[in-house]
Amino acid sequence: MKIAVLKETYPSERRVALVPANVAHLVKAGWEVAVECGAGAAAGYLDDDYRNKGATVVADRSTLLKYDILLYVRAVGSNPEQGRADLSHYDSQIVIGMCDPLGASQAIADVADTGASLFALELIPRITRAQSMDVLSSMATVAGYRAVLLASVELPKMFPLLMTAAGTVAAARVLVIGAGVAGLQAIATARRLGGIVQAYDVRAATREQIESLGGKFVELDLDTGESEDKGGYAKALGEEFYQRQRELLADVVAECDVVITTAAIPGKPSPVLVTEEGVKRMPAGSVIVDLAAERGGNCPLSQPDQRVVEHDVVILGPTNLPSDVPFHASQMFSNNVTKLLLNMVDKERPGELQLDFSDEIVQDTLVAHGGEVRSPRIREALGMEPLESASDDNDADSDDEIKIDEDQSGDSGDTIKVDVYADNQPEQDSGGDDARGAAQTADSGGEAAGGEVAEADGAPTHNPEEDPA
Repeated sequence: MKIAVLKETYPSERRVALVPANVAHLVKAGWEVAVECGAGAAAGYLDDDYRNKGATVVADRSTLLKYDILLYVRAVGSNPEQGRADLSHYDSQIVIGMCDPLGASQAIADVADTGASLFALELIPRITRAQSMDVLSSMATVAGYRAVLLASVELPKMFPLLMTAAGTVAAARVLVIGAGVAGLQAIATARRLGGIVQAYDVRAATREQIESLGGKFVELDLDTGESEDKGGYAKALGEEFYQRQRELLADVVAECDVVITTAAIPGKPSPVLVTEEGVKRMPAGSVIVDLAAERGGNCPLSQPDQRVVEHDVVILGPTNLPSDVPFHASQMFSNNVTKLLLNMVDKERPGELQLDFSDEIVQDTLVAHGGEVRSPRIREALGMEPLESASDDNDADSDDEIKIDEDQSGDSGDTIKVDVYADNQPEQDSGGDDARGAAQTADSGGEAAGGEVAEADGAPTHNPEEDPA
């Protein structure tokens, strides 16, 4: 089978779906890999780098669109305008990429109508063996890191405490709302810069992670009750709870120089956590970085991809921070995609992909196949009836196959659970961030009460100090 790596067409998107280092793994597994000319240039990966690893560089995009497997960072859905141009070329290909499945459900149906199969990377399940494929968490890691750097540039103060001959410079006070992948990375980064960091999450279980990174856990006088679902996401709570939460958070926000919010919900408006009244009480020159701005924002004053100044506070609403760090963001994304492909390798037929419908990873991510929208959640959003035999397709479609490397056992170790993508995301994604930095959470479905759901990230949390991805 042939794999095509397409050049991204989304405005200002600088990432690439596959980096040269992973080409060798796929070629070894029996696949032929071709890359669109210039696909990796914006991320620092040149055409010759791909050629040296065994890939073919092709200038004609229409030729690549005829390949068996098409790899994108942003497939149609997360690339709503330019991405539709490729639809007319789809037939029976396998398309893999982020596609905002819960926010752009009609795009999934449009792909299904072409006969192509679509894997939505935002829906990678939160299970141990899928951790290495979790795109939302990877992107949320980048988003959390980058958010702090943006804040440090905008803030008219330095982050660390300095004791100099000219006097003492007080450290910046930072509040991170949401302790998912993006939030934890933001905490770690702000601490490295010397800031005094505190963080809030509705889930008390995140306290240990926050404190392990040097942050102070913010306790509010609230009855959170059952605040976490079985997947580790923050659950929706009553409006009375949210109102009280916003009032109490306003007191904390008022004392901070920097506030970074990461609570995003796949396919739904982001919860308001920082009110305008809270912003008014912040010191002049303070900065808010709202990683959930793409879906309305955690602050009602934020605007997607805009720098807004309200009440002498700078409010940033970035929606694609991983693209600001394209080299490493692409490296992480590529590793995730490669692991996914190798997980579906047909051990009996090298170079072929096997769609095993009994595999939870395939079940959750394969949203379109055989001319049908397969995901129950997306079908519900589109007003479609449930598929009668969606769970029985394993027998009917057992001949669908793809190849993979045998060195992928799937289970990489114990999951360190926590979090809620985003990065990424999640719906990730990122939410935004994702980024499960970390947008994961692709399929949380619940609403965040200061915890991240698909945050600009989402997914089993790790300690950024131990693994500074």
